[in-house]
Amino acid sequence: MLKIEGLHAGYGGFEVLRDVSIEVGAGETVAVLGPNGAGKSTLLKVIAGLLKPSSGAIHFENRRIDGKAPYEIVEMGISLVPEGGRLFPELTVYSNLMMGSFNKRTRRYFKDSLEEVASLFPIIKQRKNQVAGLMSGGERQMVAIARALMSRPKLLMLDEPSSGLAPKIVASIFEFVKEIKDRGYSVLMVEQTVKKAVNVADHIYLLESGRVEFHGKKEDFLENPKIKRSYLGI
Repeated sequence: MLKIEGLHAGYGGFEVLRDVSIEVGAGETVAVLGPNGAGKSTLLKVIAGLLKPSSGAIHFENRRIDGKAPYEIVEMGISLVPEGGRLFPELTVYSNLMMGSFNKRTRRYFKDSLEEVASLFPIIKQRKNQVAGLMSGGERQMVAIARALMSRPKLLMLDEPSSGLAPKIVASIFEFVKEIKDRGYSVLMVEQTVKKAVNVADHIYLLESGRVEFHGKKEDFLENPKIKRSYLGI
């Protein structure tokens, strides 16, 4: 579904991503792991069209998308949940969800999409008229994921979905990720909570200093001696 080849990208004269190649298959959950500053969030920004690569290619369903505007990429079926959710804090939950289905391809399916996300996140019905800025961090993250799903994506990208949340809430977020996967969505997730991310992923990529240092199935990731020491505490 998604194929990235030889991607280089950065900010100004500073190169963050160096020759990165990644693939996400239909119906797969792929986790991109690594330390702070490895380039994980930058990778998602480039895919979403928020940052232009200096070289390399990104194909989505056999169509090249690097160079396209963010709204075009959303309409093609890629949606990003940014770190922290980035809801419109002064708007209600309902209005935030409306913003999620604003593109031409999906606005006519608003009611159907609303029913689907409400079945996944019951809090939607309970709090639809609440101002988003007054919700807890975990509640805002759920609404942020729901807003992304309102665009009816084929590929959902999650940037650090557990960031800043209490352990109990983190467990709930990953349960939702499992449910999203079971419903047939493809997921590309950037995360620092390694063990929980690995539990829901089919394939793992490890970024260090902007380069892919490991890629493979999660079983291979869990058995890699260096990864056991550095990331799993074994």
